[in-house]
This record gives sequence, C-alpha cells and structure tokens, in this order.
Amino acid sequence: MTLFRQLSFASASLLIAAPALASDNDHFKGQPADTLEQAVSNFSEYNQKLENVLAGDLTPETMNEVHQLTYTLENALEKLDDEIDDLADTLEHVHKASERADTDTVRSAGEQYLNNSRKIIK
Repeated sequence: MTLFRQLSFASASLLIAAPALASDNDHFKGQPADTLEQAVSNFSEYNQKLENVLAGDLTPETMNEVHQLTYTLENALEKLDDEIDDLADTLEHVHKASERADTDTVRSAGEQYLNNSRKIIK
C-alpha cells in the first residue's frame, strides 16, 4: 500500500471515528421529541433527510450525517412508542367501558383516543 493510500485511509477512518471519540458531553443528541406533534414532525422530516442521504454516495462524511440523523429518529421513535402505548391504554379503557355500557366514559375516552390518534396519522 502506498504512503498516499495509507494516509487517505487513515484520514477517512478518522472522519468516521471522530464522533465516537468525542466526550459524552459533546456527543450529538438529536432533536428532542417532547410532544407527540414534535415526534411526528421530526420523524417525517428526518426520514426524508435520511432518504436523501441514502440516495447518494455513502462517503465518510455522509456516514457521519446518517449517524447524526439517527439520533433524532431514535428520539422520535421513543416518543411515538410511548404515545402508542398510551393510545392502547385509552382504547382499552373505551373497550371496557363499552362492555359496561358506560356511555360517558366511552364518549370522553373515545374522543381522547381519536384526538391523539389523529396526531399520528396526519
């Protein structure tokens, strides 16, 4: 291997490894997903960004970009997972109230379920 190739390889390796070498305080955290609306928005936006990156060459620079994008996507998915669990609980509440013919609970919990579920399926 020529000296030029060795240096090129070493430089490319550093670009890939640099994010991993940063301290925990400096490491990229991604965009927050504090609300369901924010999670859905970030999920949609960052999926598009990932799709755009994947459409091109996967260079050391774009690999770093993918690495950073995934933090925001992971944050969004974690929030979505929590919200889906809450939706399932609310729907179960509606289901059990319907078995008891509890119209007030069916109406209020059903409306809550529909309101929150619509935030996911924009």
